[in-house]
Amino acid sequence: MAAPLELSCWGGGWGLPSVHSESLVVMAYAKFSGAPLKVNVIDNTWRGSRGDVPVLTSEDNTVSQPAKILNFLRKQKYNADYELSAKQGADTLAYIALLEEKLLPAMLHTFWVESDNYFSVTKPWFASQIPFPLSLILPGRMSKGALNRILLTRGEPPLYHLREVEAQIYRDAKECLNLLSNRLGTSQFFFGDTPSTLDAYVFGFLAPLYKVPFPKVQLQEHLKQLSNLCRFCDDILNSYFRLSLEGISPAGQETVDANLQKLTQLVNKESNLIEKVKFTSIIILYYMSRDASALLRMDDNLRQSPQLPPRKLPTLKLTPADEESNSLRLSP
Repeated sequence: MAAPLELSCWGGGWGLPSVHSESLVVMAYAKFSGAPLKVNVIDNTWRGSRGDVPVLTSEDNTVSQPAKILNFLRKQKYNADYELSAKQGADTLAYIALLEEKLLPAMLHTFWVESDNYFSVTKPWFASQIPFPLSLILPGRMSKGALNRILLTRGEPPLYHLREVEAQIYRDAKECLNLLSNRLGTSQFFFGDTPSTLDAYVFGFLAPLYKVPFPKVQLQEHLKQLSNLCRFCDDILNSYFRLSLEGISPAGQETVDANLQKLTQLVNKESNLIEKVKFTSIIILYYMSRDASALLRMDDNLRQSPQLPPRKLPTLKLTPADEESNSLRLSP
């Protein structure tokens, strides 16, 4: 009996089994290859690390990152590419590299850097999946990580400023979408009638961009103009993920959206409160350190000042006449 395979990944929303692209790539490939995965969705009760999601665990192995997970599944004889020719295999590698170089930076910017999208959609959703108080910290770290990744890969000369980088990555992303649309054409999948690794990657990258309702939709609008890519995403969702997504009625989805809106307001209020607490703490620490420094200086000054021996009070000696006078005053 084969060892059970468990996939820990971010959960879904807006009609998607996962809103996380890398998690979605692995989930789609498992469906295409028939790998029997048990999916463990990360929620606010999760106590494991989120830095390497998705993570595949078996009896003796723990594997992270989509490319490594897919290679592990192939070694377990779950191969979605067994019908591909050598040329199609080479094309698969080329298009995956194109996705990661041209489309991924714009997706990271859309989800994590564009402020309207981040504060109204991305941050509240991920905060709802993370236990308090990490829910107030980790989304910000993930946003900074996305920005650093964009600047590290694309912020080179002559693109010195963030606005220049943004313009370039969106041009590259739109060009990438056009190439994918031309390559797919009227076919159901990229290499005929059977889905493969490339289909899993393209679906994982495009489906969140296609389905998540962002307020800033520059790249999303361009994708929706490419009808064959939208049909491609819808067909995979309906054919491979319909059972896992059943039971969500329109009224239920409205409730989810309303709860997400409330959560957005709550997270923003808590974030503002934390910033105020941080500011107040800094002010208090500043004055405490200043007062402590003043006391230390005063103590040093006292220690360094010249020390005089204590003065003795003079002792008055009474004459016999004075003693007699005093005794007369004290007698009744």
